[in-house]
Amino acid sequence: MPYEWIATLMFSTMLLMMITGQRVFGAIGFVAVVAALSLWGTGGSDLGFSSIMKLMKWTPLLTLPMFVFMGYVMSESRLAEDLYKMFHVWFGPLPGGLAIGTILLMVMISVMNGLSVAGMAIGATIALPELVKRGYDKQMISGVIQAGSSLGILIPPSVVLVLFSLIARQPVSQLWLAGLMPGLLMAAMFVIYIVIRSLLNPSLAPALSAEERALVTWPQKFALLRAGILPLVIFAVMMVPFIKGWASLTEASVIGAVASTLAAILKRRFTWTVFETSTRNTLTITVMFMLIIMAAMSFGAVFDGLGAGKAIEKLFLGDMHLSPWQVLVLMQLSFLFMGMFLDDTAMLVIVAPIYVSLAKLLGFDLIWYGVLYTITSQIAYLTPPFGYNLFLMRALAPPEFTLPVIYRSVFPFVLVMLTTLVIVMVFPQIALWLPERVYPK
Repeated sequence: MPYEWIATLMFSTMLLMMITGQRVFGAIGFVAVVAALSLWGTGGSDLGFSSIMKLMKWTPLLTLPMFVFMGYVMSESRLAEDLYKMFHVWFGPLPGGLAIGTILLMVMISVMNGLSVAGMAIGATIALPELVKRGYDKQMISGVIQAGSSLGILIPPSVVLVLFSLIARQPVSQLWLAGLMPGLLMAAMFVIYIVIRSLLNPSLAPALSAEERALVTWPQKFALLRAGILPLVIFAVMMVPFIKGWASLTEASVIGAVASTLAAILKRRFTWTVFETSTRNTLTITVMFMLIIMAAMSFGAVFDGLGAGKAIEKLFLGDMHLSPWQVLVLMQLSFLFMGMFLDDTAMLVIVAPIYVSLAKLLGFDLIWYGVLYTITSQIAYLTPPFGYNLFLMRALAPPEFTLPVIYRSVFPFVLVMLTTLVIVMVFPQIALWLPERVYPK
């Protein structure tokens, strides 16, 4: 059988197993092991093993549990709840104000945690009950929380960009800086959409009543502003030493975890329950990521061993005679399609090595390409049928938030994300301006 057909069979088998409900790491790992043993016998196990050992020796991977722990400490110690109170008071009087505050809350959570799951947990437990109580439309609530939580993988410290740096051999610091402006741009576009939608149909997102606004005095409003300072202090304490070169990436992540813990202690909220829950959830998320990464790296090693990268390069550049920009658009479209079935980590480790080498061959900046990949990963979190945030939302939300409601709620926000992707593609300096200013060539 030609190698091209074997590669197609591997990929289609993996997707079929996921459709039948198999765990992501199980489906990917099973196909990788069966293919390796079938093609190269017992020696085929060396492909996956060598890839996994390279991963285990990559010290920046230690940042994963640190960032996850930092986010859960902020959540479990109710420091994020203080933030939402601030946004509730300041933005509640506006049409759609609480939805805008939820997006801003997610931006603040993103600078403390590099994953989407923390934002989803905080949004569903803190923001969702308030939005329901204020009479917000269910689809608006669901879309805002899911879209806002996805910002965590683009705004630094992004774990996805850390993993991309492993694949592309690019500096994490520059990737983080490159993700900041597109992340803020996307958040601003979410806010603009909410404002326009609320003005056109105020019943979807009603403002706080005059009676409720009168209950909070101006001194109380200004006192609540202090809640917004704390996450920025934690972010600065973590990021400044790293950007200045005073601390490595791993050391900076430890500083962030310690800073969030100290903040919880100073607020007298760091109880044994908070510590146990944060540690347990950190272990669960870290193990899940590691299993997926190991399975995906094994799959990628076999896939690359078949010459899939060279075959794709020959197809795009040789057989189809496409221009570099046409190839780039096709790569992004394929990521969007795969995102309907795979999570961002699986896509990154399986397909990104092939596309990164192709992007480099075509002369594209890999820092910029990392941002494009991350935006498509955000979209993948929200696109049916297997968008990760869709099922998280269903698990965390009340029963009245049915899957049809959750599915319909994400489409306006997916369109906003696609618009952001196109803008960053057309204007690369949105992503590249900040890293070029901080790290001039």
